[in-house]
Amino acid sequence: MTSIRVLIADDQIMVRQGFTVLLDAEPGIEVVGQAMNGLDAVEKVAELAPDVVLMDVRMPELGGIEATRRIAGQPDTTAKVLILTTFDLDDYVYEALRAGASGFLLKDASAAELAHAVRVVAAGDALLAPNVTKRLIAEFSRVSGAPRTPLKERVGDLTERETEVLSLIAQGLSNAEIAGHLVIAEQTVKTHVSRILVKLGLRDRTQAAVFAYETGLVRPSGY
Repeated sequence: MTSIRVLIADDQIMVRQGFTVLLDAEPGIEVVGQAMNGLDAVEKVAELAPDVVLMDVRMPELGGIEATRRIAGQPDTTAKVLILTTFDLDDYVYEALRAGASGFLLKDASAAELAHAVRVVAAGDALLAPNVTKRLIAEFSRVSGAPRTPLKERVGDLTERETEVLSLIAQGLSNAEIAGHLVIAEQTVKTHVSRILVKLGLRDRTQAAVFAYETGLVRPSGY
């Protein structure tokens, strides 16, 4: 079994070392490096090819948001960025999601929560519990303004069923829950999700959820 390779980017050495100890103790997870700021993180992603980057938001020289944008823009990287924050609805989180982050995690998360988040992000699945996803993305939608027309036009590339699946992803449903809701096989849902990501040029389910809200496909008032 191949271990999930993790890079930890934080300007506080105690945070980096603490997370390293916690993750290295977990089966199937290996911390391959540490970065002291955003510039360091971008360079080490290219050098070490991690699967997941734990990224602090506020760092000297280059902050976590811009570092995330640069990492997501690297053509050869498959690294997923997990934003570390001390506030569960910090405004920086929304910008980080736009920049290409796959989700966020509170710095006071337990060892089990940290390991779970790394595994889920590495797999490309939904990171957050549905109620947290809904609350986060709804707030993201509220601060992001009106639906963006260029993005809205891209929804037309999806089939009716793919559009339906995208809407359910944005509501925080897992593949199994979507399968039950639509009365189809879970493997069929996985196929739809893969096609949605390819057609829309998105990295993962978190980005798909953000896309659905930005285009107005799903409205926060629907909760």
